[in-house]
Amino acid sequence: MAATTTSASAEAEARSILERAAESSFPPLHAVHHLLSVGACVRCILRLLGAYSSACSRASLTASVLHSFLEERDDSIGGSCSCLSADTSYCSVCLGVLLPAWHRDEGLETPNIDNISSKISQVVQKEGYQVDEFTLEISLPPVIAANERAVRLYMKQKFGNENWFKDKLFPQQTMSVKEALRLLIVSSLEKQMNAKHGNDSFRIRLTYTHDDASQKLHSLLPNEHGRKRKTDSRNGNNTSSEAHKRNSTDGNDKQISESDSFIYKTLEGIEDQEFCNLIQLPPEKVSKPCHLVISCMRSPIFIGGRYLKLSRNVSQSCWIIDDERMGEASVEEIIGENVSAICRGDSCKFHAAGREDIDVRMLGSGRPFLVEALNVRSIPSEIEVQQIEDRINSSEKKYVRVRNLKLVGNEIWTMMREGEAEKQKQYTALIWTSRELAENDLHNISVMKDMEIVQKTPIRVLHRRSPLERKRIIHWMEIEKVAGSSNYYLLHLCTQAGTYIKEFVHGDLGRTHPSIGAILGCRAEILQLDVTDVKMDFLE
Repeated sequence: MAATTTSASAEAEARSILERAAESSFPPLHAVHHLLSVGACVRCILRLLGAYSSACSRASLTASVLHSFLEERDDSIGGSCSCLSADTSYCSVCLGVLLPAWHRDEGLETPNIDNISSKISQVVQKEGYQVDEFTLEISLPPVIAANERAVRLYMKQKFGNENWFKDKLFPQQTMSVKEALRLLIVSSLEKQMNAKHGNDSFRIRLTYTHDDASQKLHSLLPNEHGRKRKTDSRNGNNTSSEAHKRNSTDGNDKQISESDSFIYKTLEGIEDQEFCNLIQLPPEKVSKPCHLVISCMRSPIFIGGRYLKLSRNVSQSCWIIDDERMGEASVEEIIGENVSAICRGDSCKFHAAGREDIDVRMLGSGRPFLVEALNVRSIPSEIEVQQIEDRINSSEKKYVRVRNLKLVGNEIWTMMREGEAEKQKQYTALIWTSRELAENDLHNISVMKDMEIVQKTPIRVLHRRSPLERKRIIHWMEIEKVAGSSNYYLLHLCTQAGTYIKEFVHGDLGRTHPSIGAILGCRAEILQLDVTDVKMDFLE
């Protein structure tokens, strides 16, 4: 008894939806019935008539209910017709997408809105994503856009001479299959995932394909270039480019195969008359629905801060030559591994404001850096970001330390790159000179301010850098003698970003001028170098 009551209530609800649609935008009922009889599903009919709404997600809205509704209101519609056949074919327009039914690799899925939401939720859970909000993206095969155009042109041929036929029958801004599907499943998906749909960095993508229908369409289209583009979208005609935009792209993410791209471009260049000669009108129903691939992806997150490199045998990035690692470790690996352990991403990319050589320490306030974590399963909280910092700083191997670690937005990337070009850097270099320096030598070095030097690309990096000539500024210098020695000195200096310090000391066989050696009039060599400060307004 309860089941009967529920069924009656569902049918009453469906009829209420149809009554509202009939009042607002239905053409003569025999035309609506004709759409049904040529294989269009109820949801595509309502969509094409501009009568689709959130109410159309009701499972009770079936072909039999629509046929019964039409039969009651039009005596010319009989009780037995092709639209009520019990075959297993799918909509001639959406190919079953709005049923919704689909094939996955494990077989045919039953048409149920909660079923597809459950499948999506299972994929997200299997991957281990933590989700509070999501964006749903949908990709459809181009044959659906061709089917829509074919139905429009068919209805124009069939009813174009009747008085009631107007452009408004198929308004240009009808809801796309993609939009209709989103309305169908979003509410159920929100409940399944306990998350809200909106503009978020976590994207669920539904990719529908139909190889049979797409290959057949591809074989019917001419393989020609330079066709006249169809520009007139009046008289109930919709350009393929418009259908393309509505049905096959989502936001900034466009994943269209070369074959699909060819179909869209070709359809866009075909006039209606040629289209009618090439494509079957109306489009035929298909025996199987689209194949569905469910995928999910989170946009990169950025964790920024400053790092100190305390070892002279640690490179900034992983350095391998002829399958042999150079150095004991890298800053990139040490920081990246700890970020990945908390965020559980696919991989990490390391970005820094400049770099130091493997034998150069990075001291002082540290060098600004960003870790770009790709497709993370979990966005770290402030506590977890602090845990990353603590794990790095408490490592037994005191190679690298980090400070001011924070989760930041992608706008920080631009800030770091802009600041990198403008920054000043301070260094301390242990140098040796071929003669002992007098007090006058030390004074002459210290009074030099904003001195311009010219540097050709150093010999040591010519194999991987373009041979250029650069002008750089040495802002100030101070020099002090190392206690207990005669020819060893500590050179402190502040320079413009991009200055080659080693070459500034020894001159690089005259390729840097002036150099410390040239200024002092003796040979000068650099023994050790530390970066002591990177002056840049970044995550202070």
